[in-house]
Amino acid sequence: MGLTSGLLKLVMLVLVSFQWWRDVVREARLMGQHTSIVELGLRWGIILFIISEWPPLGILAFSPFGVPLLNTVVLLSSGVRVTWAHHRIIRNNHNQALVSLAITVVLGIYFTILQGAEYLEASFTFADSVYGSSFFLATGFHGFHVLIGTAFLLVCLIRLTKFNLNKAHHFGFEAAA
Repeated sequence: MGLTSGLLKLVMLVLVSFQWWRDVVREARLMGQHTSIVELGLRWGIILFIISEWPPLGILAFSPFGVPLLNTVVLLSSGVRVTWAHHRIIRNNHNQALVSLAITVVLGIYFTILQGAEYLEASFTFADSVYGSSFFLATGFHGFHVLIGTAFLLVCLIRLTKFNLNKAHHFGFEAAA
C-alpha cells in the first residue's frame, strides 16, 4: 500500500505542477497580467535562487573541474553520438548507426554511474540547508531524465539490431533522442 500511495502522490504532484505552469502561461500570455513589475519580481526570484546555490559555511561543495566537468563532457559526447546515429539511420548506414547508438547508451550508463559515485562522496545531504536540497533535487531530476533516456535509447538499440529502424521508420528513435 505504501508504494501505491507514494506513486499516487507523485502523479498528483506532477498534475498540479502542470496546472500551475498552465496558469502561469495563461496569466502571462492571455490575460496580460505579467506587468513589468511582475517580470522584475520573477527576475529577482531567479537571481535569489541562483545565489542560494552557493554552499553555506560548513558544506564542502564539489569542485566543478572534477566529476561535474567529466559528466558535462560525457553528456556532450553522447549528444554528438546520438545525432550521428540519427544521421546514419537516415542515410541507411546500419553499422555506423549501431555503433554510434551503442556508444550513446554506454555513455548514458557511465553518466549515471558517475552521478551515483558523486552522491556517495557528497559531504552534505538533502537535509543540509537549501543548498543540499537544491543540489539533490536538481541533479536528481536530471539524473532521472538521463536514466529514462538511456533506457529508451537501449530499446532503440535493440530495435536497431533487429533492423526495426530505417530511413522511413524511425520515429521511436527520434522521440527517444
